[in-house]
Amino acid sequence: MDLPSDNRLAAAVVVHRGRVLLVRRSETERFLPRVWGVPCGKLEPDESPLDGVLRELKEETGLLGEVARKVGESSFVSQYRGHEVKNWQDNFLVRPLSFEVSLPQPDQDHRWLAPADLGTVEIDDYNLDIVRQAFPGVTG
Repeated sequence: MDLPSDNRLAAAVVVHRGRVLLVRRSETERFLPRVWGVPCGKLEPDESPLDGVLRELKEETGLLGEVARKVGESSFVSQYRGHEVKNWQDNFLVRPLSFEVSLPQPDQDHRWLAPADLGTVEIDDYNLDIVRQAFPGVTG
């Protein structure tokens, strides 16, 4: 059986006019269904975090973007077929170059929220921490 070792991921804190883009995950997701968070996903083999974050942004929202800067790193442990997998994530502040959000699943949603309004949606602590890396004063 082929088991994953460590996973590398990249997340986009997309900011426009002082608002952060959050996307609600589909109810069909195995991991955190219907929870709000920033666009994020696994890197392809040999893909750089900078390339991966922009690819994931396009796949998950239809948006084009440019990386402004890396804002931090995150990590978590997950389970795959009963085995522990370590996940390492680079988090980036991203400026959108396009604005027509297109989500892959019909039950997904998106919102542009001021950092002070993040508590108005069901955002988990992990994603809230990612946003805080870009906006250190956010309390959510």
